[in-house]
Amino acid sequence: MAKKKVMAVVKIQIEAGKASPAPPVGTALGPHGIAIMDFVKAYNAQTEANAGTVIPTEITIFEDRTFSFILKTPPTSTLIREKAGLDKAAHNPGTETAGSITAAQVAEIAEIKMPDLNANDLDAAKLQVEGTARSMGIEVV
Repeated sequence: MAKKKVMAVVKIQIEAGKASPAPPVGTALGPHGIAIMDFVKAYNAQTEANAGTVIPTEITIFEDRTFSFILKTPPTSTLIREKAGLDKAAHNPGTETAGSITAAQVAEIAEIKMPDLNANDLDAAKLQVEGTARSMGIEVV
């Protein structure tokens, strides 16, 4: 069987278990002519265990209007805010500190994010997470 030809790759971030045909899903997938409800049902079924967490998704749309999708790990900033117990990061990250997380929490986040990071080892992943925390105005103690 020949490989299907890829027509488009769409990346969107949707809250787990709460996808609906409304924007952003409908506006991202509608122009490509795929069955939006089929995607919504499949996405919600796969992510219902992580309800409430934002999960980035990479949707590959093929020429015959079929699709496949890959679920990624939650954004680093979301994981950092959860660990710090914050709703929002600092408004002025360079001068203002919104909260703090521990080195152990940084390690946990790095382990979760490792499949999606371009880091060779856990130490490099920790540095990336620390940099994201710093840019959010969250101190690593």
